[in-house]
Amino acid sequence: MTMSETPAPAGVPRRTGEPLPSDLRDAGERMDAEELRAHQLTGLRRTLRTAYDEVELYRRKFDEAGVRPEDCRTLEDLSRFPFTTKADLRETYPFGMFAVPMADVRRIHASSGTTGRPTVVGYTEGDISMWADMVARSIRAAGGRPGDKVHVAYGYGLFTGGLGAHYGAERAGCTVIPVSGGMTARQVQLIQDFQPEIIMVTPSYMLTLLDEFERQGVDPRGTSLRTGVFGAEPWTEEMRAEIEERVGIHAVDIYGLSEVIGPGVAQECVESKDGLHIWEDQFYPEIVDPVTDVIQAPGEEGELLFTSLTKEAMPVIRYRTRDLTRLLPGTARPAFRRMEKVTRRCDDMIILRGVNIFPSQVEEILLRTPGLAPHFQLRLGTRGRLDHMTVRVESRPGTATGQREAAGESVARAVKDGIGLSVEVEIVEPETLERSVGKIRRVVDERSRG
Repeated sequence: MTMSETPAPAGVPRRTGEPLPSDLRDAGERMDAEELRAHQLTGLRRTLRTAYDEVELYRRKFDEAGVRPEDCRTLEDLSRFPFTTKADLRETYPFGMFAVPMADVRRIHASSGTTGRPTVVGYTEGDISMWADMVARSIRAAGGRPGDKVHVAYGYGLFTGGLGAHYGAERAGCTVIPVSGGMTARQVQLIQDFQPEIIMVTPSYMLTLLDEFERQGVDPRGTSLRTGVFGAEPWTEEMRAEIEERVGIHAVDIYGLSEVIGPGVAQECVESKDGLHIWEDQFYPEIVDPVTDVIQAPGEEGELLFTSLTKEAMPVIRYRTRDLTRLLPGTARPAFRRMEKVTRRCDDMIILRGVNIFPSQVEEILLRTPGLAPHFQLRLGTRGRLDHMTVRVESRPGTATGQREAAGESVARAVKDGIGLSVEVEIVEPETLERSVGKIRRVVDERSRG
């Protein structure tokens, strides 16, 4: 079956396979390969110079590595420069990574800081405008058009999701419905009343909304929604299939992280759904082996790094995202490389009794188990001298006690057979697990190390 013949979810136009019309593409999207590389090199050299001159941490790291900004003569020379890590941002908390005077900073965002000091990001007026441009580009790639109504259910505040989506949707000529997170029953009502075409939210919270539709006796496939732009957490192809089937929309992935800009670093295109095109006119990607730090060949999996090309308030150089992916040639947007959909992170991998396990492996099992929702948490502890893992998972609304018990046994058996671990499964009521900005902390490690 060709791309143009691929059936769409019921109730929405099928994918045409046709590229975005040229009048809807911005100047960055219209660059050819030679123009893009020249633009990237200019941006890299400017970023390296600004970082060295204005940020004490970068000046120290460059000097320790024996490199200077003028040593970057080609794109490949970037590999000579040191990495930036989340620890660097925490070391310089709160404003030590800023490259402009505070008087030029128009906005500050920050992470939740649940595992230590939060990471703080600053934006100039130019940064905010560029960010809005990239999210607008992402919305267009997802199929959004001027005049569409966008229901933004990402959290607003220090988290970048809500305001990033909001400004980008406005820049795209859309009408924004700034609902933020929470108040699930009210969100369902507003979707029915305001009839948005697009929803932007975490995929796990979208499933919570779908459960609420069904609890209220409303068929979500009958709503006005046409496209869901989902991000802020890893999600699997199985979760995409469930969302598309239950609500009859196109479910596409948006990627970003606050340290780089926020949502809008890369976007999956609705006509192909084959990975996320990185907006390489703003963010230069690399893939390295997460253990050896060696640059990986095209198509090989590794840890994703980003260097900003135009950011003013807080440029980042070779920032280690901890996300595992691979770089592939562009398709729907041929000028830009794609990154494979991120479902795993370096720091998500659990080593339990000598077995490596990723939360996404458990999620795939839960998604094919009737009666269970993909809202779960892996809790690690010790019993005697052995490590132990409990899978805490929410049931779907209305699941009978007997079905829950059978589902728990099925999950334990599937983990044992498929991953090689004996685990305990605890099934809890819907919306029991604690959430932050629509996301659940996937791994809680309480193992004794004494």
